[in-house]
Amino acid sequence: MIDQPRDMNALERILLDRIRTEGPLTVADYMAHCLLHPTHGYYTTRDPFGAAGDFITAPEISQMFGEMLGLCLAQVWLDQGQPAPFTLAELGPGRGTLMADILRVTAKVPGFHAAAHVHLVEASARLRAVQAATLASVWPAARITWHDSPDDLPQRPLYLVANEFFDALPIRQFQRTEDGFAEMVVGSAAGKLTIGLVPAPANPALDARLADTRPGDVVEICATAPLIAGQIGHRIADHGGAALILDYGDWRSLGDTLQAMGRQAYASPLDRPGEVDLTAHVDFEALVSSLPCAHSRLTTQGVFLERLGITARAQTLAAHLTGSRLEDHIAAHRRLTHPQEMGTLFKVVALYPQNAAPPPGLEA
Repeated sequence: MIDQPRDMNALERILLDRIRTEGPLTVADYMAHCLLHPTHGYYTTRDPFGAAGDFITAPEISQMFGEMLGLCLAQVWLDQGQPAPFTLAELGPGRGTLMADILRVTAKVPGFHAAAHVHLVEASARLRAVQAATLASVWPAARITWHDSPDDLPQRPLYLVANEFFDALPIRQFQRTEDGFAEMVVGSAAGKLTIGLVPAPANPALDARLADTRPGDVVEICATAPLIAGQIGHRIADHGGAALILDYGDWRSLGDTLQAMGRQAYASPLDRPGEVDLTAHVDFEALVSSLPCAHSRLTTQGVFLERLGITARAQTLAAHLTGSRLEDHIAAHRRLTHPQEMGTLFKVVALYPQNAAPPPGLEA
């Protein structure tokens, strides 16, 4: 029997050719190609969000999520003296659902909309078009500005939300050995992508992890996450405001957390490159370790939303629902807050000025 050639998509061929000529890729380079390749990247070729997409984020689960975050930011704006004008920003806005809910709920806050200028950080032209359509009913297009990078945000008071943004930033992976650390890289074997090890370059961040790791442990480093957090932090330190960062992860990275999601099911990170989403858990300690502003204590999403009053809001909405709509509403509240759902896996940290109190629902 003659072996049939294995199915291989266009991006896998491109990556194998590059590895053949230039050598193995860091995991960060591999992720960047898979997510943002101009013609075959995951985010450049599709809309992955919502029930018809590959995964569902918190804003798509229920309007309550955006309402809680919007009122939290509005309260910080009021507490800081209602600065005007100010930037209302989101990193990685998805379909625009979260920002639409934030704008809808803050319409009742006197002066908030008059002072707000909406800025969205989104690299995908396809998703920018989806966001524009989503926001058309709640905000004039002339008052929306898109950016490729958070560093392009204006130098003025900044009220920002980043929900499941940092988990998609490329990471490098390192495995502890008897002699230190080796870097995990994407190479090829028998015409297939595979993971291998190469000597790791000198890195003070790795040296610092020798004390709390053992041979075989994996440490992940995202070089861009602290840089982006610093860009946000400098604006908040200089001009005021606050940032709410929500993502899955923990205080300190430990273990191989790189995962792939496609068609609302988990997949291998090396299978179908460019056709599945790649993410990794956020190392919140590294994210906030060198900020020019204050940061809150890391808090679980469930506790944060409960402190903001999501259960009372859920009860109010439930009073007008029956049958399957009521069942879906109850399930959405549970999914956002319950410890066995998103309530514990997802964490929240806020950035805010040194001389200010942390946003509602969070502690210093």
